[in-house]
Amino acid sequence: MSVRVRFAPSPTGFLHIGSLRTALYNYLFARHNGGSCILRIEDTDRTRFVEGAIEEQIASLAWAGITFDEGPHVGGNHGPYTQSERFDLYREYGMKLVENGTAYYAFDTSEELDAMRLRQQSAGIAPKYDRSAMRNQYTLGEEETRRLLDEGAAHVIRLKVPLHQDVRFSDIIRGEVIVNGREIDDQILLKSDGFPTYHLANVVDDHLMEITHVIRAEEWLPSTPKHIILYQAFGWEPPTFAHVPLLLNPDRSKMSKRHGDVMVKDFIRKGFFPDALVNFVSLCGWNPGSDNEFYSMQDLVNSFTLERVNKAGAVFDYQKLNWMNGEYLKQRDPQDLARELHPVLVERGFNYVDPTFVAEVIALVRERVTFVADIAEFADYLFGDALVPLSAEAQAMLDGNDKISSALDTFRKGLDASVIADADSFKGLAQRSAESVGLKSGALMKPLRLVLTHREVGADLFRTVQLLGLERCLSRLDAFTSHS
Repeated sequence: MSVRVRFAPSPTGFLHIGSLRTALYNYLFARHNGGSCILRIEDTDRTRFVEGAIEEQIASLAWAGITFDEGPHVGGNHGPYTQSERFDLYREYGMKLVENGTAYYAFDTSEELDAMRLRQQSAGIAPKYDRSAMRNQYTLGEEETRRLLDEGAAHVIRLKVPLHQDVRFSDIIRGEVIVNGREIDDQILLKSDGFPTYHLANVVDDHLMEITHVIRAEEWLPSTPKHIILYQAFGWEPPTFAHVPLLLNPDRSKMSKRHGDVMVKDFIRKGFFPDALVNFVSLCGWNPGSDNEFYSMQDLVNSFTLERVNKAGAVFDYQKLNWMNGEYLKQRDPQDLARELHPVLVERGFNYVDPTFVAEVIALVRERVTFVADIAEFADYLFGDALVPLSAEAQAMLDGNDKISSALDTFRKGLDASVIADADSFKGLAQRSAESVGLKSGALMKPLRLVLTHREVGADLFRTVQLLGLERCLSRLDAFTSHS
């Protein structure tokens, strides 16, 4: 049987960065093995439904370049893999378990269940459904159970866990896992309203969709023994499991908003490149076996194996992600980046937005920024004439130094088109202007940058002057001279 995996989000929120990684690992595993990757919407919990969540999740996955072979919104097909449309199917399979004795009716009220939990807590016992002490098919007997059902009494259907045997399964990442049956709860399979729980719907769908490998987050590991029992109850062969490690904050706590963005839409809004985010996320918990840090999607497909996914949690290093995005920015075509930057420039009201000019600015400053939008802020002095105010220290340095003022005046008088056209001529003029008042040859560069850009740091000054052009350079030098 060929490899078939699935990514199964629920509409209870927007796409988490950890869910993006899970989807990515499923996608890479399927593509590496020439298999299929299925999208399935698990929306059995209608009480936690968030409007627009699934649409946002699918859009974020598409932005990241993760595509699916079957499922909603694939190839113009808007189904059929949405669990809320398959409730009759789950009820049919739930009743099969009642019929073969691996599931049973339970009639306990919420008050009775609360009282049970209190008794267990008082006795120092971990809360778990007590089959022998509650109102269910086994304590009531078949006749009373049938009477209650005929009367329409509220009930659920629970899984009958084999208490006296171990549940065993092999996990590609975790190795052999063994759980004693007494540690497993008699999980509800069908709720009192007839809706299935996650566990029943998940197992039925994975079997009917012929899923060969279940690749999901570590948080689902405690549920897996229940799923193994369900597979055994149906007489089905379970898939192979692989539970990927959690993403952690820098302090190794579970990833949360307290330390930074956690939703993919936030990373998109900030301006991360999809290939940079995918590259970074792929390495959070997976060891490619080489020192290389940069992988295209095809590189990842070629290299990915579940055996190289680590068991320990992976720290999400926001600083490294920023660095990686900056590295991707350096490799992009300035003409492409100019098109991305254009709306930002227009929004800020800049006039110098000719695409060729913008591309030249990007080529000059991109080594110093992380995001495309940063360029509009970092190089505002190239796009517009409303310069940011000088810092108090910079203003004091310029105002309080007659030698610098005199040298800048000399530089201004010697500045012409020929100087701007040639780097040696530019440097020579700056050197002569400084030495004319007894300053060292390089002493004029910082003051000159301050006057022309109102920034203490920036890209190559000669290239900056070229992009500013003679007219704007003279105008800014004149403005300084008139106020000095």
